[in-house]
Amino acid sequence: MPEVAVTSLDPRHQKLIENARVALDRGNLDYVLEVTSQVLKAAPGCLPVRKLQRVAQLRQQRGRSGGFLARTLSGLSTAPFMFGGGKKEPAKMLESAEAFLAKDPMSVPALKMLAMAAGGLGLPETVAFALDAIREIEPANRANLLALSEAWLAAGKPTEALKIADEILTMKPNDAEAQSLMRKASVAQTVAKHSWDEKTHYREKLRDEEEAVSLEQKTKFVAADVMTQRLLDEALARVAAEPRNLNHYRNVAQAYRQLGQLEESLVWVRKAREQPVGRTDAALEKQEAELATEVIEQRVRNAEAEAAAAPGDPTRLAKLEAARKELAEFRLTESTRYVERYPNDYSARYALGALLFELGQIDAAVAQFQQAQKGPQVRVASLVGLGRCFKAKKHYDLAVTQLSTAKNELSTMDDTKKEVIYELGACYEQMGRADAAIDEFKAIYSEDIGFRDVAAKINAFYAKS
Repeated sequence: MPEVAVTSLDPRHQKLIENARVALDRGNLDYVLEVTSQVLKAAPGCLPVRKLQRVAQLRQQRGRSGGFLARTLSGLSTAPFMFGGGKKEPAKMLESAEAFLAKDPMSVPALKMLAMAAGGLGLPETVAFALDAIREIEPANRANLLALSEAWLAAGKPTEALKIADEILTMKPNDAEAQSLMRKASVAQTVAKHSWDEKTHYREKLRDEEEAVSLEQKTKFVAADVMTQRLLDEALARVAAEPRNLNHYRNVAQAYRQLGQLEESLVWVRKAREQPVGRTDAALEKQEAELATEVIEQRVRNAEAEAAAAPGDPTRLAKLEAARKELAEFRLTESTRYVERYPNDYSARYALGALLFELGQIDAAVAQFQQAQKGPQVRVASLVGLGRCFKAKKHYDLAVTQLSTAKNELSTMDDTKKEVIYELGACYEQMGRADAAIDEFKAIYSEDIGFRDVAAKINAFYAKS
């Protein structure tokens, strides 16, 4: 399905869109939404109309309470979006995404669904549009930024892909995936600029271009470090001149972070927290916890590298074990402290429950998941967490109840729902209910033969029959 311009629409639809634009200026949002929905049914690939619809949706939302329906889909799967993922009934998926967004245009899961559907329909610019909308909501979502850069490449817009890759590298200069995207986008930009013919020395030119890009990237990183060091020096001077200005401390911490000096960055965040106004700054509190976690994670990575370099060395293995234990204890302490301070943050309760489950503290995890399911954004994920906890305790009937509820609240047969159904089938197996288990596995098998080991389970079942 090709993406189309407004000028390619039916003349009647073109007139409707003209009227809708006038209505938007006058604040008649209901008319804009009605017209854009009508036109998009006939031409889902008309991106200007979809953009017009989103503007109206966002303006309308300002006058009502925040959305809730589509957000219940989030919190369970952390798998990054992949371009072209909505190949199974993408038209129906598109309709579902549009329905969710009509109720809550700020729903990240619904925007992901829109991107997946657009990928399945062959609408790369619409994919980029949806992922860019997520970027506005979650600007630091690395997985989304990577997907957005890939989407711009697929849409034939390498310059936009370069901008997004550069955003990621600004946050994390050594990000290998972003560096790879930067390289691909640079090559694509040059290819587009010079209109090279693949039949005439394309491979030689491409090799030369790759070398040039590699050199350019190395130069860019050196220049970036020099600039960051300059900004750091300026920020340090400002702290000396205005020691009570928190923004100067933030700038120092950010510069150290960009230079990869995490421990120094943490020192300056803590200095900011020592200031009178910094003690109650929630953003600084969160940044301190994040940086402290990153510092310990770096120690774990270093210990892993040392252990890998000398397999079997008891000293290095002990160091690695100690680093991992320190990280687990720190995460648990910080997560517990945060939940105690913000008991109605259900996403934080879910995260604490997941951590407790990983550490084998099942009863404590159950308590957190039971509270977390009150939050629409993590309700389904919390139900699954409860199911896994009860399964671990061999309370299979209780696990089935939670997992069945989660299954029924997920409308789309995506990887998230498949995972829930698989867990449900596994519980039935443990209960000795083979027929019920195979029914669940069949539901996955009919949609995705390659999911985990369902094919082996189904084949074994029919072989016995």
